[in-house]
Amino acid sequence: QVQLVESGGGLVQTGGSLRLSCAASRRTFSNYVMGWFRQAPGKEREFVATERWGGAIPTYADSVKGRFIISRDNAKNTVYLQMNSLKPEDTAIYYCAAKVVGGTQYGLWGQGTQVTVSS
Repeated sequence: QVQLVESGGGLVQTGGSLRLSCAASRRTFSNYVMGWFRQAPGKEREFVATERWGGAIPTYADSVKGRFIISRDNAKNTVYLQMNSLKPEDTAIYYCAAKVVGGTQYGLWGQGTQVTVSS
């Protein structure tokens, strides 16, 4: 089973950038579709971004569209979330998740990485 480990979180000022990484433990990483989710204090976990199989354009939450970019490097078994123009409301724990190609549910989750955006 694939294990996912996020990194790259931290404290940044409004308008700054961070790049989150999610490293997968197995070479079969290429058989999974990867996504990013986040959970702010007192709120439910919400969708942020997901790849789409076959090179289709990724899908983003409206709140991050135009600011965040999801990408992957299969050679490094890693998926990234480039976050630009960060806002205080982006403060949350960010999780990467994986689902098997053709699957409907994200069945694998990382432990999360904290992102804090100061105003």
